[in-house]
Amino acid sequence: MKHFTLKELCRSNVAEVRRIDNKPNQQQIDSLTALVDNVLDPLRERFKRPIIINSGFRSKDLNGAVGGAYNSQHMKGEAADIYAGTKEGNRELFELIRKHLPFDQLINENDFSWIHVSYRADGKNNRGEMLKL
Repeated sequence: MKHFTLKELCRSNVAEVRRIDNKPNQQQIDSLTALVDNVLDPLRERFKRPIIINSGFRSKDLNGAVGGAYNSQHMKGEAADIYAGTKEGNRELFELIRKHLPFDQLINENDFSWIHVSYRADGKNNRGEMLKL
């Protein structure tokens, strides 16, 4: 992890306000590390500007509190919602990931309000699925 920290990937205002434990276990930490090493750090190198993590790891309780999907990859440490500062920047992030990096899911959320990207830690079963929500 060169450009991102575990603390930043686990930070949540909702967890702080509601006092929800949002600490990952070792398997989830390993998955977060794989996400950063294979997608987020290489993306940051290509983008050459800061990238904000809106939501990274979510405990089961936190995922429920924010209305996440029951099977969200955030709970496994395999996903992050990222933001470049503008919708145009988010479009650029989306295209950089799509063209140059491995991913399981790449989702344009709410007309590029943010980007969801996931990566399966084993690296073997990444679907390369692109969606627009």
